[in-house]
Amino acid sequence: MVLPVKVSIDNDTHLAHTVDITPRGAQLGALRTQLQPGAIIHLQRGSKKAKFRIAWIRQLAPNEIRAGVECLHDVDNFWGVNLSDREGEPKKVMQAFLSLLSDGSKTGRLRR
Repeated sequence: MVLPVKVSIDNDTHLAHTVDITPRGAQLGALRTQLQPGAIIHLQRGSKKAKFRIAWIRQLAPNEIRAGVECLHDVDNFWGVNLSDREGEPKKVMQAFLSLLSDGSKTGRLRR
């Protein structure tokens, strides 16, 4: 899920966005500053601020970095998005797929 965030590193603030989010972390894109795994940064999403640790970095282009970050403390709904509905989504998709396969085999429409 792409969400805009402000990233504070030391006394500098940068704009970035999320690529993926979880309740405890995210993958950040559009970073244009040097980062090191283990570094502590602050993210701001709306009025909420939290401290994160850089878990990994990947250089995508000479001036663009992607980073995985994990939150260092609990912040209630930091992203402002209800993630509980999305946690069971892969299981629901798989169940629907298996149901379709099962229904197709019963009606003879499924070829093997």
